[in-house]
Amino acid sequence: SCFWVAVLGGNVVGIVAARGNEEDNTMELRRMSVDSNFRGKGIAKALGRKVLEFAMLNNYSSIVLGTTAVKMAAHKLYESLGFKHVGVIEHYTLPGMTHSILERMFFQLRYHRYRLQLREE
Repeated sequence: SCFWVAVLGGNVVGIVAARGNEEDNTMELRRMSVDSNFRGKGIAKALGRKVLEFAMLNNYSSIVLGTTAVKMAAHKLYESLGFKHVGVIEHYTLPGMTHSILERMFFQLRYHRYRLQLREE
């Protein structure tokens, strides 16, 4: 696993993690986040490019990610990096959810999956 931090003016303004999967030679982009005060400045795109660069240098065949983001800006970011939307899982439950009645009422999430093919296996 890898973890990158974006620092601006001595402050952490963004993070991204990635985890390699040797079984299918994919890298999963995970936990990308940018401080709300610094969004729209290209930080998320730079972090995403760092993951792409790392994946290419280490010969991964593709990068995958999943997101429950409801803001279209997140989806547009992934697409601008070259990711293709490959599916949606309806009524996704977050890890650790107890599936209580309240959780089922308030957390019926859509989980979007994306893939960026770097090379054929």
